[in-house]
Amino acid sequence: MIAGAAQIESNPFVVLTFIVAPAILTNASALMVLSTSNRFARAIDRARELSRQIEEAIRESNTEYERLHTELLITENRAVLLLRATRSFYFSLGAFAFAVFVSLFGAGLVSMGYHAFDRLLSLSAIASVFFAVSGLVVGSVLLFYETRLVVGILQDRIKRLNTGKI
Repeated sequence: MIAGAAQIESNPFVVLTFIVAPAILTNASALMVLSTSNRFARAIDRARELSRQIEEAIRESNTEYERLHTELLITENRAVLLLRATRSFYFSLGAFAFAVFVSLFGAGLVSMGYHAFDRLLSLSAIASVFFAVSGLVVGSVLLFYETRLVVGILQDRIKRLNTGKI
C-alpha cells in the first residue's frame, strides 16, 4: 500500500489538504474574473464616450480629434489586455476546479481500495494546479500592463491641465 493511501485511510481529513489550496485559489480566480470584468466594462464605456466625443469633434472641426483618437486607441489596447486577462483567469478557475475534482475523485478511489490510477490522477491534479497558477500569473501581468496604460493616460491629462492645453 502507498504511504499516502495509508494516511488517507487512517485520517480522512488528509483529503482536505489536497482540496483546500485549489479551492481557495478557485475563489481568488473568481474574484479576479469579477474585478477584471468590471474594469473591462469601464473600458468599453470609456471607448463609447470617446467615440461620441470624436464624432462631435469631427462635426465641429475641433482640434481635439487627434488627442481623442489616440486615447481611443489606448482604450482599445486596454480592452484587449483586459479581455486576455479575463480569459486567463477563467482558465485558472476551470483548472483549479478540475484539480479539486481530480483530488476528490482520486481520494474516493483510494478509499475504496483502487490504486490503479493513483499516479495518473496525482499527476493530473499537479499539472492542473500548475497551469491554473500560470493562468493567474499571466492574467496578473496583463492587468499590470493595463494599469500602466491607464496611468499614462492620467499623466497625459495632468500634463495638459498644467500647461493649459485642455
